[in-house]
Amino acid sequence: MGDAIMSELHGRYYEAVYRRAIFSACSAAAVATVAVGTTASYTGFYLANPIGNPWNLVLLKASYALSVAAPTAGFLALECGYNSGSNVTVGGAITASSNFFGVGAAGTGLAGAGSATLPTAPIARHFLSNVSTQATTLFGGMGPNVVDLEGSIILPPGAFAAFATFATNTAAWWFGLTWEEVPA
Repeated sequence: MGDAIMSELHGRYYEAVYRRAIFSACSAAAVATVAVGTTASYTGFYLANPIGNPWNLVLLKASYALSVAAPTAGFLALECGYNSGSNVTVGGAITASSNFFGVGAAGTGLAGAGSATLPTAPIARHFLSNVSTQATTLFGGMGPNVVDLEGSIILPPGAFAAFATFATNTAAWWFGLTWEEVPA
């Protein structure tokens, strides 16, 4: 039937990390903004690709956890937007780190956790989880989670990704994104 059996020589991301093209950014406890896709005023964790950047940001992983029980049940989403004329106004900048420890290059994606102005209202791209009001120590409380986005979202220059919830939740979220930088 023309099938071929192949195996990877190294881990899945070894080559891209070795080429110093994979970066991560994580927040400390952050508020998650309410109203998925309805506002350009944003508070929470985001990743923006600045206009004029020669790299596309290819999203690989999204991670999140709650360090306390959520006060309101709802859901968590990853939303995205694009604007070719205005950049995200960065607030609470977080330095992106190379996943090649000790010898990695600096990433070009702009990550932040705090207040930011999004130039375009984003749309929900992936719903990541339901949010429970149970204590984090109980079964059903939301523990740490990693979603493999498998490169299914590309942020060209002018695009951004942000986490959002259905209901405002206190500064208890911990967020992270991992991406590969590929020539635009």
